[in-house]
Amino acid sequence: MTQIPGMETSAISVLKRAVELDQSSRFQESLVCYQEGIQLLMDVLKAVKDDSKKVHYRQKIKSYMDRAEQIKVHVSQLKEEGKYHEQIRIAEDATGYSYEVLFRPYVTEGLTEVWVEDPYIRHIHQLYNFLRFCEMLLKASCKVKRIHLLTSQEEGDNSSQQASALSELKQSLQSQDVCLDLQYSTFHDREIRFDNGWIIKIGRGLDYFKKPKGRFSIGYCDYDLRQCQETTVDIFHSKHTKTL
Repeated sequence: MTQIPGMETSAISVLKRAVELDQSSRFQESLVCYQEGIQLLMDVLKAVKDDSKKVHYRQKIKSYMDRAEQIKVHVSQLKEEGKYHEQIRIAEDATGYSYEVLFRPYVTEGLTEVWVEDPYIRHIHQLYNFLRFCEMLLKASCKVKRIHLLTSQEEGDNSSQQASALSELKQSLQSQDVCLDLQYSTFHDREIRFDNGWIIKIGRGLDYFKKPKGRFSIGYCDYDLRQCQETTVDIFHSKHTKTL
């Protein structure tokens, strides 16, 4: 019984976030939070003994499930019409925008192939960003088999560093049964596409984190705690995901 208040607090926190995202028209993100919050409330329902409280929790669960279902229908309709678009504004110095958090609503179980167009996977911190993005995909519930990277080629003394890092990552991904397809080009667009139809365009590409103040500063290891540079994230959905 002592666990119930903590479980309830967690559920309220997640569902409050779901409502905030819902009101901001960030529907896909809100749906993930509604589903998570509903599951937490169901855990609370199983643990309570008082009948009146059970009725209360059942009513709450039903209302959140009804709203989640409405969002599902709305999102499906927008996707069908090719009109889905939502925008996330990341404020200067904001935290809580690791790749796991940002991409989680769109990395679904059926995802197998990813296209990354980002001209700035060149310097060492940008190469680490791409590595973290790949790690995020491997940890997700999907079974990604192929990652396509289109980036620009570093020139001068740092060109060997870029080539060496990407070659090592390619071999490492192969050991996880994931193929990295690497191409170089001169371009400025930044776009990430998933073969489940989701398209994510980040103003700064994957390089939207600020440099940590030091190697032993909070946020150096955990990107949820890393401060961000101001940028916008636009999310679209297309039934016909083009290839590079």
